[in-house]
Amino acid sequence: MSTESVAPLSPTKTEAELRFDESRRKVGIVAGPLIFLLVLAWPFTSLTPEGHRLAAVMALVIVFWVTEALPLAVTALLGPALAVVLQVAPAGLTFRPFASTTIFLFIGSFILAQALFVHRVNERIAYGVLSLRIIGAHPTRILIAYGLLAAFLSAWMSNTATAAMLVPIGLTLLRFMESEADIPKKYGTALMLMTTYCCSRGGMVTPVGTPPNLIAIGMIGEQLDVRITFVQWMMFSTPVVLVLLGIVFVYLAWVGKTGVDEIPGTREIIAERKRALGPWRRGEINAVMAFSVTVVLWIGPGVMALVLGTDHAMVTAVTTSVPAEVAALVGVVLLFVLPNSKTEHSTITWRQASQIDWGTILLFGGGLALGALAGSTGLARAVAVAITGLVPISDLWTLTFAGAIFTVVLSEAMSNTAATNIAIPIVISIAQAVEINPIIPAVASGLAASVAAVLPVSTPPNAIVYSSGRVSITDMIKYGLLMDLTAVTLVPVLVLLIAPFFIG
Repeated sequence: MSTESVAPLSPTKTEAELRFDESRRKVGIVAGPLIFLLVLAWPFTSLTPEGHRLAAVMALVIVFWVTEALPLAVTALLGPALAVVLQVAPAGLTFRPFASTTIFLFIGSFILAQALFVHRVNERIAYGVLSLRIIGAHPTRILIAYGLLAAFLSAWMSNTATAAMLVPIGLTLLRFMESEADIPKKYGTALMLMTTYCCSRGGMVTPVGTPPNLIAIGMIGEQLDVRITFVQWMMFSTPVVLVLLGIVFVYLAWVGKTGVDEIPGTREIIAERKRALGPWRRGEINAVMAFSVTVVLWIGPGVMALVLGTDHAMVTAVTTSVPAEVAALVGVVLLFVLPNSKTEHSTITWRQASQIDWGTILLFGGGLALGALAGSTGLARAVAVAITGLVPISDLWTLTFAGAIFTVVLSEAMSNTAATNIAIPIVISIAQAVEINPIIPAVASGLAASVAAVLPVSTPPNAIVYSSGRVSITDMIKYGLLMDLTAVTLVPVLVLLIAPFFIG
């Protein structure tokens, strides 16, 4: 999940990148209102008056999201506010999606991840894995272990925080290994890229792993009235991620060939860092307990359904009483009930808990609100009909591939959270216009939002890895293009083959 506020390592930008960002922002500030007025003045006879005004609002929002003329969360609030001002819909109806149950799943899972970060549980897991005897001082094994760590941690907590934690550890290991042996520069590049690729792919495994997953689930629930459970998502996403990770491991192990079987002293420096963390503290144990209770509540109902059947009375009762968002809030309450010490009455303070990424939460709410309005005003269907008139889409496979490619392209140019907010309503509307089940294309688009790997702006882990100085922009583009092409081909195929067994 993308919770940028907890990251201790801030991505740095070159002077040229800062100038480009400033120019892009200035273009957006001017172009957004101009396009808004142009769309508002253009005679769209196929749209209702409300749909026409919403089209102008959506055009402004998309320009602002692409150019980052305003912070993404501010634009997400501006869109619904403008829709109310222009009388597209009343305020109560427009802002209702900000109280979606998925919003509370975001809040709960972000606070749980924050607790793990505050108490450095992620670091303890990282050094514990790297110190395993089977990994030892072998550069290739360290590379693979790094990828597995990144993927596992990102499945349950912020991929931004995971990358921010793993990158400094990796840089320390690289400096030591380079001082002890003739390690080629490409090994450092491979280790850094392993971090970002596996953080992004690992986040695809669970609904809470990254915002695009929850956006897809939320929009499918809001617009199609279909609920995808925690276990259902994991059942089809895990095989997809395992295939993608296997390709990353093989490819980057080849890129980072060292010609050295073992580097003496590496095991010792990892063991030293592990010892420095000291024994398990009360706060760490509490954070793990709270998170474990939530995970059991997330997964338990799905496992019960597999054993007893989805129609069993006990399964229905548990699923109804403890949905995923309530399970997350149960874990949060435990964080404030379990004492950290005799003087500290909670595992984390509210000040620490409130440091979660509220911007992503608002961005999701704004996307849900605009998506709902696009459906109710007929705008989404009109856009879908126009697109299908230009690009022939007549079957499930074509739409699934088109949706995935569209989402990846958008994600390379802007936040993958914003890209998902734009792409999924369009994909759902196109599917409905040509009478195709929208669920599979929407799921594929949600997963595809996490595979963008070409530019630093594509995902927060990309930006953090790029800021390490170990990956040049040309290397990021060169290796990222291959990753993008592989993933955008495999994700739709695997979703089409696997997901129908677990969702309708």
